[in-house]
Amino acid sequence: MRQSQLFTRTRKEAPKDEVAKNAQLLIRAGFIHKEMAGVYSFLPLGLRVLEKINTVIREEMSAIGGQELLMTTLQSKELWEKTDRWSDEKVDNWFKTKLKGGGEVGLGFTHEEPLTNIMRLFVSSYADLPQLAYQIQWKFRNEERAKSGIMRGREFLMKDLYSFATSQKEHDELYEKVAASYEKIFARIGIGARVFRTFASGGVFSKYSHEFQCLLPVGEDTIYVSREKKLAVNKEVKNPEVLADLGLSEGELTEEKAVEVGNIFSLGTRFSEPLGLTFKDKDGKDRPVIMGSYGLGPSRLMGALVEVLSDDKGIVWPKEVAPFPVHLIAITGGNEDVQKEADRVYEMLQENDIEVLYDDRDVRAGEKFADADLIGIPVRLVVSEKTVSAGGMEMSDRRNGKGTLVPESEIIERLSQ
Repeated sequence: MRQSQLFTRTRKEAPKDEVAKNAQLLIRAGFIHKEMAGVYSFLPLGLRVLEKINTVIREEMSAIGGQELLMTTLQSKELWEKTDRWSDEKVDNWFKTKLKGGGEVGLGFTHEEPLTNIMRLFVSSYADLPQLAYQIQWKFRNEERAKSGIMRGREFLMKDLYSFATSQKEHDELYEKVAASYEKIFARIGIGARVFRTFASGGVFSKYSHEFQCLLPVGEDTIYVSREKKLAVNKEVKNPEVLADLGLSEGELTEEKAVEVGNIFSLGTRFSEPLGLTFKDKDGKDRPVIMGSYGLGPSRLMGALVEVLSDDKGIVWPKEVAPFPVHLIAITGGNEDVQKEADRVYEMLQENDIEVLYDDRDVRAGEKFADADLIGIPVRLVVSEKTVSAGGMEMSDRRNGKGTLVPESEIIERLSQ
């Protein structure tokens, strides 16, 4: 992509009403556009990052046998009344609207009910189970407060996975598979060392649920972390009994601020019983399906990455999810030979299937470098009179800014590594 043709512009300042660091940087760098509080459009650079996060998620979901589908956003009032989750007194963050022909529908904030209803058509015997089904879809929640940028929105992207099992033992095995896959996702996108599996309340369904909390000074949650055991406990459930149950002591825990980037829940038969999702066991007896629910927010992960990995110059994307792995910058000073060399390098990278953002704009060098720092692509290649005369180009790492002159013959191999 030539930057002169890219549908985005960098900005020196973020909107005055935007207080979250992630949104400030993403807006300034041209990744997102703020429509209103808690609602953002993803511009081409932002969409590329979001889709790369989704690709990592899809690969890890497929690795554990997850099957992707896409359910409707509009939700039936009658279906949700069966599980007692339609009333605003029970769930206070619905977005609801009236139909012109009469009746009322909601915009989905989660999808246990509709998927359980769908599964009734496909599950009749123990031989049809277990199943793991997931989607990556926009969710809508009427949040009272939306001040954390894309980490807490009223409209946001979620990967929601649901498990269906014949027994508690089978469910527990699926639950641990999903937990392990989440840890792989966090490691691949570059925040694995900062994310802790955190024990939280399991409600009426199980003793515990688990949150995946990313350490962040501006996080909304308080957790107590054992770095040695890579575990944490949410402040809401921390007490001597819980610590003893988990084999943790006060002395090994540190208090930290964190933001939740994923969660997993055991649901038991909370949805299968009221909605009639049953199977016949080996003895021919009807039994309710045991369920689990597993949430992961791609847009929230994107915001967390910016909060964690940015510096005073801008964003620092990990290679796995960067909008482009390479940022090619032409510093021509009006020299046509340098411009031709930069164009040739751009074509060479494309021919070798290396995605590249090519800053071919007719602006000052200082502006190009400042924008490159703000956008945060991990590898920078600079073509200038100096590099051309030396027979190579300058290659630098966005993380530390260190650059070296690399012969053209080695560029492709270096980038492939």
